[in-house]
Amino acid sequence: MAAQNTSLWSKHAIFEKNSIILVLGVLIVISFGGLVQIAPLFYLKSTIEKVEGMRPYTPLELAGRDIYVREGCYTCHSQMIRALKDEVERYGHYSLASESMYDRPFQWGSKRNGPDLARVGGKYSDDWQRAHLAAPRSVVPGSIMPNYAFLFNAELKVDRIAENMKVLQIEGVPYTDEQIANAAADARGQSNADDAGNSAFAKRWPTAVTRTVGATGKLTEADALVAYLQMLGTLVDFKVYDAKANLR
Repeated sequence: MAAQNTSLWSKHAIFEKNSIILVLGVLIVISFGGLVQIAPLFYLKSTIEKVEGMRPYTPLELAGRDIYVREGCYTCHSQMIRALKDEVERYGHYSLASESMYDRPFQWGSKRNGPDLARVGGKYSDDWQRAHLAAPRSVVPGSIMPNYAFLFNAELKVDRIAENMKVLQIEGVPYTDEQIANAAADARGQSNADDAGNSAFAKRWPTAVTRTVGATGKLTEADALVAYLQMLGTLVDFKVYDAKANLR
């Protein structure tokens, strides 16, 4: 046994004593592993499974997402539920890659000072979300989240949304020219659930949920952020998805 160990050491000693050879060996191993993982992707039509129900963000939701990113919400809240029993039982169905297909950048996150938000849409009412943004401890006594009451006094700049949509269109998000041209009108349209003349918005965004703005009557950054949060995790019908997955 000792003779065998000595033989193995003598073969490995060249890597231990010569740093250049060791580095070359590491590079070869990493390159081989990289090729095994990357090369098959070139032969796939798409690395993301298409799932029924997914759509790009509406103008109001997109504006809310930009505010979410601007305020650094992703540093405390992830948007990715791992396929682990405890996570699924607490947050809901594990996340699908397709749910982030229109995110630039994605909001998976790596830290949770607060709960995961991948399925927060519809879990609470709009009024609860507004109260939580304005004064988190008024609805969650143990919350360490800062107050975002200033968002209710910041009027949403709807004229900028179309430019953001144009950039995303170039990056591959399937916004139509009509949707981009009507971005400002649709942002206001989605925020006025009581408007009987919302047929144009409904035609361009048939599956989007209209909401009602807060007490100020003007469209604020808080309204946009609430619209974004209330959409998260609501686009995919997981009963249908799981049923189809079991048939494959």
